[in-house]
Formats: sequence, C-alpha cells, structure tokens
Amino acid sequence: MVGGLRFGTDGIRGVANTELTPEAVLALGRAAARCLPAPTFVVGRDTRRSGALLQAALSAGLAAEGADVVDAGVLPTPALAWLSARDRVPAGVVSASHNPFADNGIKLFGAGGTKLAEADERAIEEEVVRVLDPSVRGPLRPSGHAVGRIDTDPGAGEAYLDHLCTLVEGRRLDGLRLVVDSAHGAASMLAADLYRRLGAEVVAIGCEPDGANINDGVGSTQPAALSVAVVEHGADLGLALDGDADRLLAVDAAGTVVDGDALLALFAVDLAERGQLAGNTVVVTVMTNLGFRLAMRERGIVVKETPVGDRHVLAALDADGLSLGGEQSGHIIFRRLSTTGDGLLTGLVLADKMVRSGRPLADLLHGLVDPVPQVLLAVPVPDARALGECRAVWEAVAEESAALGERGRVLVRPSGTEPVVRVMVEASDATVAATVADRLAATVADHLASAPHPPA
Repeated sequence: MVGGLRFGTDGIRGVANTELTPEAVLALGRAAARCLPAPTFVVGRDTRRSGALLQAALSAGLAAEGADVVDAGVLPTPALAWLSARDRVPAGVVSASHNPFADNGIKLFGAGGTKLAEADERAIEEEVVRVLDPSVRGPLRPSGHAVGRIDTDPGAGEAYLDHLCTLVEGRRLDGLRLVVDSAHGAASMLAADLYRRLGAEVVAIGCEPDGANINDGVGSTQPAALSVAVVEHGADLGLALDGDADRLLAVDAAGTVVDGDALLALFAVDLAERGQLAGNTVVVTVMTNLGFRLAMRERGIVVKETPVGDRHVLAALDADGLSLGGEQSGHIIFRRLSTTGDGLLTGLVLADKMVRSGRPLADLLHGLVDPVPQVLLAVPVPDARALGECRAVWEAVAEESAALGERGRVLVRPSGTEPVVRVMVEASDATVAATVADRLAATVADHLASAPHPPA
C-alpha cells in the first residue's frame, strides 16, 4: 500500500527506522487520532533500542491531532490493554513481540482494551495515505490550548500488578519455587515481582534488557536456557514470556517445555471441572495440534476453530460469550479476566492450579494430550501475499492432503507478522510429517522466491 503501513495479524511490523520509520509512525499517530477520536490515548513500549524513538513519533502524531497522551513507559502489551479497559481510552503499544530486536511494530487497542476490528485498521491505513499525501488537505490542525499534551504515568506498572494479584481470589503461591524468564523484554521489571508478592520463591532470568538482547537466547521462542535454569535451581515450574509478555510457555520440574496446546488443555479441563468453562467450549486456531482436539473430544469439551491470530480467538469468544481460548504459541485468553492474551496472567493461573491441586505440572499433564507429530517450517519469500495466487503451491497442498487422508493434516499460510510462508504438517508418523513438510516448503520456495508482488 502507498504509505508503507499495513496491519497484519498482530499490528504493524517492520525493520525499525527503515521500513517502520518515525515519519510513517507519526503519520500513523495522526491517522489513529482521526479514526479513533478520543480525548486521551495511553501508550507504552517494550525494551528495544528503537522503542523510545518510535513511541515519541506515535505520541507526537496523536498530540498533533489534539489528543492527550499518557506515556506509561516500558510496559507489557497486556498491561496497556488493561489500562485501556480501565480508563476506557484507546492504547498504542510499540513492540514487535517475539521478533528480533532490529524489528519493531505498533499495536493499537480501541477504548476498552480490545484489538481493533479489521474495518478500523483499513480505515487507519487509508488515513495514513491521506496524511502523507501533500495534495490532500486534511482537517484543520489544532493550535494553542487545543494541541494535545504528553504526560507520564510512572505508576502504571505497579497498578497492573495490583490488579493481577486480585485475580486469584485471595489465594497465594507460598511454597512454590519458580524460574521466570522475561526475554529481556517489557516484563523484565515486573514479572518476578508479581509472583514474589504472592509468596513464591522466584529466580529471575532474562531480565537485564540492553536494547538489543530482547528475545535473544531467552524467552518463549528460545526456552532452552529456562529449562537448564529450572533443573539447576530445583524449581517446581519455569515460565517463559516473550518480548511484550502477551504469550507464555512453561517448563516442568524436569526441564521439559510445555507448549500452549498443553496449557490450554489443562486450563480447559480445570475450568470445566469447576463449572466455569462457558458453553463447555474452548476456542483454538487452525494451528492447534490434532492431539488437543482428540483430548477435548474424550472429555466432552467442544472445540471451536478460528484462523491464526489472537484477535480471531477473541472475536470468537465474544461472539458466543465464551471464557477460554488460545494458540499453540502461548497466547491464551481468559476472557472473564482479560481482554487479550496475557503471559503474566497465564503464569499466575498455572501456578495457582499447581498450588490448588498440590500436584507437579508433569503429573497434571500426564495423559491429558497425546500430540500428533507436527512439523512447522517458515519459508522466507519476497511477499507472502503472493501465496494466494500461486496455483502450483495449492495443487501440491491438495495432493499431499489427499495422500495423508485422515492420518494427517496440512496447513500452508502467509505469516501476518513476517515475510515468510508457514508450512505445518501433522501425521501419525513423524518421518512422514517431516518429509511432506520439506516437499511443500521446497515448492513454496521454488514458486514464490521471485513471485511478483500482488497489487496493494
């Protein structure tokens, strides 16, 4: 699109200062203020070197259109969403989540703390084009007292932790030893304190951000260091956040990584047993392992499927008044407690479950989900949108799907956050899954490596 900004499944992302420039982000701030008219916006960021630069640009754009801005500083995405819901104001987050530090991004929440509808995102994209076009005369710029103010809120993080502590209904985590990995990201100054407040003994790793080490060898995308630390410290549980702390994976006492599918299954069964799983239904995405679906079927729990992206999970939850949904990546939404995926909250609910049951995580998960072998590959391409018109790829997908039959599943999709095509194959035999995935990845690479970009 002219203007260079396009929303994906989780906001706008790009290489900071080249693809995602301060000029473009300033224009985005102005467009957001016009399309989401509100007297005040709250903004925050993760720990990337470029975060302060782009947050300043976003805030300047909002203030230039007359909106006041509350700068909450370095804060997890779910904390910004909570502030948005508490104060009924829109929010902006400068973060690229689990991406490498050179990337950055912008996430926007409407007043009330939920991600924007696609129609609102399209309207903002179109307004950015108008802002950047010198031939288009926009609204009269405010001046004098009408110019927006930018103030800080140094207590936002503490208020968020106070809120989270109320969600376990007075219970505590005494006797539990945790290792918490904050990915050198937005929760670095908050995560360990949350669990300590409730009585847990906490070892903190990945909490020394330097602007360039976010997600580097730590966090939910690289949990090996956490596994080692859990065993080394004799901990009961390890919690791995990502850069903006909206997702979480866990590690049991033996150092085994537990993904979002297993955690979601545990939470679904727990809520169902306590009569708190609305509609006796859990919402998942197309990436959720077949083993999860079989496990829920055995326990009489309904599974509702959506496209990839926590925004789609949230929409499905709200459409039917449901209470639980999530993704394999660790985005888990407890809709009665939050408006978005919240890694700190997920860790809190998990730790609370362990204390309530008096059982270790491995014991709680034993026999719950038997995952079908799944292979995930990311194929770099110039423009992932070209996948939609690539007949050769879809013919290959149809052929491989037919060959697997009921013994497996194939999913090929463009990433909404990176210039890659994602290939997922499930099969009862791990070797078969890997072979099929490799063939499909090669087909994608062969046909999309130099594919022309589709029109914006």
